[in-house]
Amino acid sequence: MPDFCAAYGCSNERSTQTRARGITFHLFPKARERRRQWEVALRRAGFAANNRTMICSEHFKSADFDRTGQTVRLRDGVVPSIFSFSAHLQRPEAERRSTPSRGEEDLPLDLSQKKPQPNVRATGARRKRLKRAAPDHLYALPACPEAVKAKINAASVRLRKLQRIYYKIDEEVSKLLELKAQLGGDDGKHQFVLKTAKGTRDYNPKQMAIREKVFNTIISCFKRHGAETIDTPVFELKETLTGKYGEDSKLIYDLKDQGGELLSLRYDLTVPFARYLAMNKITNIKRYHIAKVYRRDNPAMTRGRYREFYQCDFDIAGQYDAMIPDAECLKLVHEILSGLELGDFRIKVNDRRILDGMFAVCGVPDDKFRTICSTVDKLDKMSWEDVKKEMVGEKGLSEEAADQIGDYVSMKGGKDLAERLLQDPKMSQSKLSCAGLSDIKLLFSYLELFQVTDKVVFDLSLARGLDYYTGIIYEAVLTQAGVAPASSDGLNGAEEGVSVGSVAGGGRYDGLVGMFDPKGRKVPCVGVSIGIERIFSIMEQKAEASAERVRTTEVQVMVASAQKNLLEERLKLVRELWDAGIKAELMYKKNPKLLSQLQHCEDSGIPLVAILGEQELKDGVVKLRMVATREEVDISRAELTAEIKKRTSQA
Repeated sequence: MPDFCAAYGCSNERSTQTRARGITFHLFPKARERRRQWEVALRRAGFAANNRTMICSEHFKSADFDRTGQTVRLRDGVVPSIFSFSAHLQRPEAERRSTPSRGEEDLPLDLSQKKPQPNVRATGARRKRLKRAAPDHLYALPACPEAVKAKINAASVRLRKLQRIYYKIDEEVSKLLELKAQLGGDDGKHQFVLKTAKGTRDYNPKQMAIREKVFNTIISCFKRHGAETIDTPVFELKETLTGKYGEDSKLIYDLKDQGGELLSLRYDLTVPFARYLAMNKITNIKRYHIAKVYRRDNPAMTRGRYREFYQCDFDIAGQYDAMIPDAECLKLVHEILSGLELGDFRIKVNDRRILDGMFAVCGVPDDKFRTICSTVDKLDKMSWEDVKKEMVGEKGLSEEAADQIGDYVSMKGGKDLAERLLQDPKMSQSKLSCAGLSDIKLLFSYLELFQVTDKVVFDLSLARGLDYYTGIIYEAVLTQAGVAPASSDGLNGAEEGVSVGSVAGGGRYDGLVGMFDPKGRKVPCVGVSIGIERIFSIMEQKAEASAERVRTTEVQVMVASAQKNLLEERLKLVRELWDAGIKAELMYKKNPKLLSQLQHCEDSGIPLVAILGEQELKDGVVKLRMVATREEVDISRAELTAEIKKRTSQA
């Protein structure tokens, strides 16, 4: 516990109060310059620098102070100088007791046995003076270990001042907008800029139909592997998200303070999932989550990189045997990319422990591991020369260490590469690398049983810059011409097309849940995130290139009429079809032309038309027309729903 605890107030009476294990000094400078002199003197005396006092200029109020600014009333007329007071406080406690400085012979220096004592003797005018001199929280807080609380109080004061400034800014912005509104068109109306925000986009019905098809494929795969779904808020406490994404933390969207909690839009779905596990004390779960996330990135719309986009996450949390859940995640990625028919792809695999061990044996300082890892992660976007230049020029790495890293990150292979690296003279010296290489070997043995090794490659250049990864990491990229990202050296790109980068990525993050658990209990987790926006960019490009008609509705039959005044009959028939679970529609006109109704079916891709006419009503039948072949058959009213279901199921 500290020896002293100083607070500043105003009193012409006895200027020293005893508190729990310390002394509260009331100092009374009158002017700002005097306040600064005393604050500097106290800091030089050891206060604040070694947490032995609370220094807060907010509490310097007007009080008795001499003209020279060198002395201040401490108690009962004793007026030591600043320097003798500072020198006294700098002495060891035993020496201070034996040789007190002038005017301080009666100061109680050892108060370790005293309990907190309120100033109960302060009555009347004196109590009012004390109350005015110091804020209430000075008297509410104990004096010694509560130094942190005093700092919190001071920070609160500063925060309230900043909030008042922000409110003034808001008022000025509102006034400015009102003035701009007055500069509208001649009719006085406000002129809106009709555009979406940077990094966002709208989706028309055709695009949404393609997106829904992708979602259905992914969700069916998630469910086939036994996953259940959850949802979390779109914004989290700022402290929940910060410090989890390495250099990418600057891309987090911070929300404006509304006078309550400091919030940020979620950057991904993994950190909220870890918070969810810790908060609900869940130790085992297999879950999928599809939701929007937000990143203040430089958008590249043609590559499927936005500031607002969907993520599709699949995670397995729990204590299991090594590499079994990891292998299932890779199998799931293989199934999804194969089912979407995006073209040829590769799944790159590495381990964070291998990277850390590689950095260690190459001579990278421990404090540069994460920043060098983020630079290596740029190898899919930059050439090795540019990456090396950043390592040496910006990150301060030696050129020799960078060259050694370059030798390793150029290696690619499979299980055989892991075995070869285990025999490497340098890598074998690192226990971390050996543990990671052993797990890579085990992983490939499981992937052989899943029959997916033809698409998986062990790539030492894969880094993934997120800080929370602790073990296996992987990333899926497309390799088909016209789809894979153009290489930095210009060797690719014989055919132009969509350039999208990676379409899936993930890894093991065993320590993330423990960051949120009050007791630090860890829940091992491994998962994968599907880059739905990038996949959608490819699917949309393919649909446009093939001129394939994309249906934007699922209507099975159109209820039409051949003559006028049959609206009531059409409404009765469409009601019967809806009640039977058949997707049907009709035109919203009393007497539509038959040709217009048939043309609408062809444009919308509706396969069947149920035509009503006066003769059909007399015979109790409905004329069912196949739009594609223009074949027509008469079906009894009672058998119509069964016939529609039969024909649409065959289609």
